[in-house]
Amino acid sequence: MIKKLVFFSFAFIFLACNSNNDDDGTNCTDQFVYGLSITVRDAVTEQIISENITLTATDGNYSEALMTFSGSTNFIGAGEREGTYTIQVLADGYESFTSDEIVVNADECHVITEERTFQLQPL
Repeated sequence: MIKKLVFFSFAFIFLACNSNNDDDGTNCTDQFVYGLSITVRDAVTEQIISENITLTATDGNYSEALMTFSGSTNFIGAGEREGTYTIQVLADGYESFTSDEIVVNADECHVITEERTFQLQPL
């Protein structure tokens, strides 16, 4: 009796650990993916602008400030969030800029990053 109980316990644990809720065999990662990656350049010099600049992504009522990390030249946002975004760029010494709509889609696991480069006109 004990052998049967042990056998069924192990069988249950084995099946529970090996069950996959994704019937299509998709194995998603735990990686966090940003939907937007934006680079901003000076339209005259082509130099990257990353100081004294604000980028805001808007999708309907949703809005977020895009961020950059130390040592990076691009601004990222819309983490794991699909949507149709416009980007407003404000930078000291430059004309303001508003992008056309950018559609961020997703596959079965994560958003698909949309990369753009915007050029700002100096004042």
